[in-house]
Amino acid sequence: MRKRGPIDFDAVRDMALALPGVEESTAYGLPALKVHGKLLACVPANRSAEPASLVVRVDFDDRTELLAADPAVYYVTDHYVGYSAVLVRLSRIDPGALRDLLGMALKFVTRTPVRKRRISK
Repeated sequence: MRKRGPIDFDAVRDMALALPGVEESTAYGLPALKVHGKLLACVPANRSAEPASLVVRVDFDDRTELLAADPAVYYVTDHYVGYSAVLVRLSRIDPGALRDLLGMALKFVTRTPVRKRRISK
């Protein structure tokens, strides 16, 4: 178990690997966490992200709520606006909130897409 200290990607990895199906991987050559090959969270590859940030996959409604609830922790740059993800300032997030966020991301990434019903003529 890691000693308590600032949250970094190693701490994120430890939390995420405790979730079912999460595995270490890479995205754009940087550390990432995936579930069944789908991105869950990663170190941001785009330079618009602040240092010591994390990209976490969430749906757009959840992202809007996170941004409104705590803009000191959660943010989005122009590059990430079109992606179902939020940027997280690791230096400002509480470990419990990070666990909850990773759980939210897991549900988002593994949910079954709603299929449109075919209407017969």
